[in-house]
Amino acid sequence: MDYTQVLIKPLLTEKTSLLKEGAQQVTFFVHPTANKIEIKRAVEKAFDVTVQAVNVVNKGTVSRKRQGRVVGRAPGYKKAYVTLAQGDKIEFFEGV
Repeated sequence: MDYTQVLIKPLLTEKTSLLKEGAQQVTFFVHPTANKIEIKRAVEKAFDVTVQAVNVVNKGTVSRKRQGRVVGRAPGYKKAYVTLAQGDKIEFFEGV
């Protein structure tokens, strides 16, 4: 899988901005079938940084049930917390 297909988009929330400053971690939504090795290679190739570790969270579909029937579904997603080497940085909106 090409690295442009592995990384879908960065996740920018209050929690991830604190992780970015404190723990040298950045967070991405990734392709549901991507594994840790593919995610590591994609981040290193796309942003020219050194990756130390990758942690993956897989959130399945959420459904509402009413009277025993499934009424609605929300799509699942997979996100990756990428720990960068000391001194490396990925700047999304720095200086804006």
